[in-house]
Amino acid sequence: MIRSFSRIATFSMTLMLSACAMGPDYEKPKVPVPDTFQEPTIPGASIANLKWWELFQDEELTRLIELALVNNKEVAIAMARIEEARAALGFVRADQFPNLDGTAGVSRGNVIPGAGLPGSINETFVLAGTLSFEVDLWGKLRRSTEAARAELLATVEARNVVTITLIADVASVYLLLLDLDERVSIAQRTMKTRQDSLDIIQARFDKGTVPLIDVNQAQIELADAAAQLASLEREDQRAENLLSVLLGQNPGPITRTPGKNEKLLPPDIPAGLPSELLERRPDVRQASQQLAAQTARIGVAEALRFPSLSLTGTLGLASTELDDFFSSSNKAWGLSANFLGPVFDAGRNKSRVEAERARTEQLLKNYELTVLRAFQEVEDSLIGISTYRDEALARKRQVTAALSASKLSLARYNGGVTSYLEVLESDRSLFRAELLASSTTRQELVSIISLYKALGGGWLTEEEAAAVAAQAESVPAEP
Repeated sequence: MIRSFSRIATFSMTLMLSACAMGPDYEKPKVPVPDTFQEPTIPGASIANLKWWELFQDEELTRLIELALVNNKEVAIAMARIEEARAALGFVRADQFPNLDGTAGVSRGNVIPGAGLPGSINETFVLAGTLSFEVDLWGKLRRSTEAARAELLATVEARNVVTITLIADVASVYLLLLDLDERVSIAQRTMKTRQDSLDIIQARFDKGTVPLIDVNQAQIELADAAAQLASLEREDQRAENLLSVLLGQNPGPITRTPGKNEKLLPPDIPAGLPSELLERRPDVRQASQQLAAQTARIGVAEALRFPSLSLTGTLGLASTELDDFFSSSNKAWGLSANFLGPVFDAGRNKSRVEAERARTEQLLKNYELTVLRAFQEVEDSLIGISTYRDEALARKRQVTAALSASKLSLARYNGGVTSYLEVLESDRSLFRAELLASSTTRQELVSIISLYKALGGGWLTEEEAAAVAAQAESVPAEP
């Protein structure tokens, strides 16, 4: 019996290995790639190959990002999804191998089998093993494993997307906090200046040298500065709460160095070649793996249109007497082969193939769209860096001019040359220019972070990069 089953199993394995898998083999889609970016860049290696802290050199920002990588809940969820996909791959891959089940049982009764009527009392003792195996004639099981493996790799890339997005978000919110700190300081300084002006004008009004309208206008401007301060403080606290959640902590204060944003400007940044995007961006690689998984499912659907071959062998002992149970005379065995295939299904299996092909077409277009958006994001980031730099310089010149105008207007008013309206307008212009200058400085820095993200990252620690590489290498190979 064993020799017979061995021959059948050997024949089945040979047949399975010689059979080709149904459906198309996956090939990465070819998409048009520009030779260079439209926005001029500095020649050199891609910024994505640099560590972000080498450019920003902010120890507090480094600490916050490292803390977020360890404690962020979305990263933890992404890691759990990787483990789920790894387990699913093991589950699917196991179908390619024989399955051995064991059974042991004892029964006693007087029921006649099949009749349900009482008869003589019988006892039965059984100890047996059953070996079952589906011969993968058309590659259905291999394609299923191929799809599961690609899904695992897609979850690894999804985790990388989450990581890069997290780092960009932490850095962006940190820069927002520095900007808000600066704007709060500007509002406080402006509020103090306006309070001093109000005190002087009130004293002049009490002496009858200025009209009441000057007092009222000074009060209006003071109230406006107070309102701006309250609004900025509200935004500041909300930004702290947002960053706390990104760090995996309860909302609370965030340590940072005031006035640091002015010192964070990095040098000119090369962007690298456009073709590097297809290799670096994890969302592009994720879309590629999702397409690979779906392509394999076409083969699974096509294989279901053809017959399947299942082999089953049973070997064990069975007896009505427990005495001398292990005697060779109680040996029981059996071999069976089942060839099952569809005869008429009203086009169900054909429609299944068509549905899988349509889903594959959707993911192909999704891959192409992901690539297009990747190039768009890099171009937008490069444009942002150059234009925000020019805007920031213009805002600084605006602040210088507004400060001079404010001093001159106050001197003209004190000298009786002009009305208080000119002083108010100059003061408003200075306040607005200082707020915009701080905000634009932050936007210039954020545009650099956006370029990091658009280029596929580059700020992972060596330990993180090694962990991601280890995850990809640990994917089980083809059997």
